[in-house]
Amino acid sequence: MNIQQIALITYFNTGNFSGISDQENDDLYTYLTEKGLSVSYQIWDDPEVDWTKFELIILKSPWDYFDKIDAFYAWLDKLEQLGCRVLNPVQTVRWNADKRYLKDIKDKGHKIVPTVWLEKGSKFNPAEAFAALGSEKIIVKPSVSGGAKNTFALTPAAAEDEAESINTLLQQEAFLVQPFVEEIKTKGEWSFLFFNGEYSHTVLKTVKPGDFRVQHFFGGTIHTPEPPAVLLEAAHNIADDFAQGCLYARVDGVEINGELHLMELELIEPFLFMATSEGAVERYYQAVLEHLQVTA
Repeated sequence: MNIQQIALITYFNTGNFSGISDQENDDLYTYLTEKGLSVSYQIWDDPEVDWTKFELIILKSPWDYFDKIDAFYAWLDKLEQLGCRVLNPVQTVRWNADKRYLKDIKDKGHKIVPTVWLEKGSKFNPAEAFAALGSEKIIVKPSVSGGAKNTFALTPAAAEDEAESINTLLQQEAFLVQPFVEEIKTKGEWSFLFFNGEYSHTVLKTVKPGDFRVQHFFGGTIHTPEPPAVLLEAAHNIADDFAQGCLYARVDGVEINGELHLMELELIEPFLFMATSEGAVERYYQAVLEHLQVTA
């Protein structure tokens, strides 16, 4: 098998994301290498890397991209100008970096969690937000963010206390406001994984008592139940509409009244939970081969 080099994109670890396990990356590297692929991890903002030498550039774990969003956009532009093959595609990644993409998904007819958008330079008015969402508790987070960065879970009283801090942040970037979905506490948040548009596996993430974040590095718990068919179908439809040409996609959502409401469509650096599903790494490998147009 004559295959050129493949870059698995990661980040320069300064300890900011030390709670995120590197085991998935280690396991993936080992598996792909044992299969005969020439892979190496490369730091996305390392100025010394010659990106033209790679047959494929796969975004695996550039977990700090949202902290350096302008540099990240510039890097994507550079890859595009160099004619590099990037997975997921640069145009899709650029679109997915800002959570305002949820507007497009809603406009296509998919259900999303109700959202109020706060543009950069605007003001956060707690009373208006609570009235618009009809909720007793809200979540406020940046449009460009990850890992629960600058994310607030607020009651009306707490929102008044935090309004000044949020308005200071709004001078720097856009935010969005969503109701705290009680079903996340009672039912959990679903993640549906797709490789090359084909369904691979599902996990259900539940919160740690007293918290609102489902991420496993914040103490959330991961389960692997068989997903209800109606939820899987909804997730598949979202992936079909918005993850065309993507090596990987993770559809995160919550069940409300028996229907999937999208929380996020993760197309940049999602944890793929491959260790939770037998054969997931093999399915990922086969998906890579399809993009390389070779056979094992």
